[in-house]
Amino acid sequence: MGFEWLALAAALLWAIASLLSITPAQHLGSFAYSRWRMGCTSVMLSTMALFTGGWETIELSYVTPMMLSGLIGIFIGDTALFACLNRMGPRQAGLLFSCHAVFSAVLGYFIFSDTMSNIEFIGSALVFSGVITAIFFGRKGSTQSALDHIKGKVSIGLALGLLAALCQALGGIIAKPIMTTSVDPVAASAIRMITAFIAHSLFLLSGAKLAKAVKPMTIGIFWITAVNGFLAMAVGMTLILFALQTGNVGMVALLSSTTPIMLLPILWIYTKQRPNLYAWLGAIVAVIGTAILVQ
Repeated sequence: MGFEWLALAAALLWAIASLLSITPAQHLGSFAYSRWRMGCTSVMLSTMALFTGGWETIELSYVTPMMLSGLIGIFIGDTALFACLNRMGPRQAGLLFSCHAVFSAVLGYFIFSDTMSNIEFIGSALVFSGVITAIFFGRKGSTQSALDHIKGKVSIGLALGLLAALCQALGGIIAKPIMTTSVDPVAASAIRMITAFIAHSLFLLSGAKLAKAVKPMTIGIFWITAVNGFLAMAVGMTLILFALQTGNVGMVALLSSTTPIMLLPILWIYTKQRPNLYAWLGAIVAVIGTAILVQ
């Protein structure tokens, strides 16, 4: 499977996971939910790497960059994303998070000299235009669902979404050089998750009010959190690291930013509200662009 399909598969898993995150993120709060999710995912990935022999591919020089990638991309980025999700809902949060493709493309060009052919540039432009159209204009002429309701100041939600996107891009940039080696992506992903979980735990031990759960953990919330962590982090993030082994940072980020498009039919089923013409038009444009990139 080429890196294009790996990035698209990750985008689909993130779309499903973003909807699953709504209830536990609101129940526990952004920091507590991220901490529980990172803890579950760390156990899953560490166990997988142990059974597959992935830990044997880790060299000492790989540890620090992957820890830094996890600290920025997951501890800060994921927590900011869930805070944005709680404030703006999955649709608007998805739009802001998709900006990580732009950040990654720009950073990849200056740091790794990543370039695109003319046909790749056309496909990329179509994908990003489609995402913007589907999400930004997707609410026009339609009844706003409870998931689209904005809580608090819009400026704070915008800042959190863009922070999440920037951290996601930086996390990928930092991990890219390591992923071009023979390192096992599952073990590398485990290092990132463990680092994020340790950072969350230290923040909790500091006594910070933000780190404490809004409501106590329940069995139901725990299982949703665990399933979410498995889909989005254990599988989704690991697929991204696999994709980075052969694909440039900008292309991988661009294809994985199609999550908002994939959310359209999922939200339609969940809210019983059909997306409007702009949303479908954006989806069609993005699909055409994706078809160009994966041909």
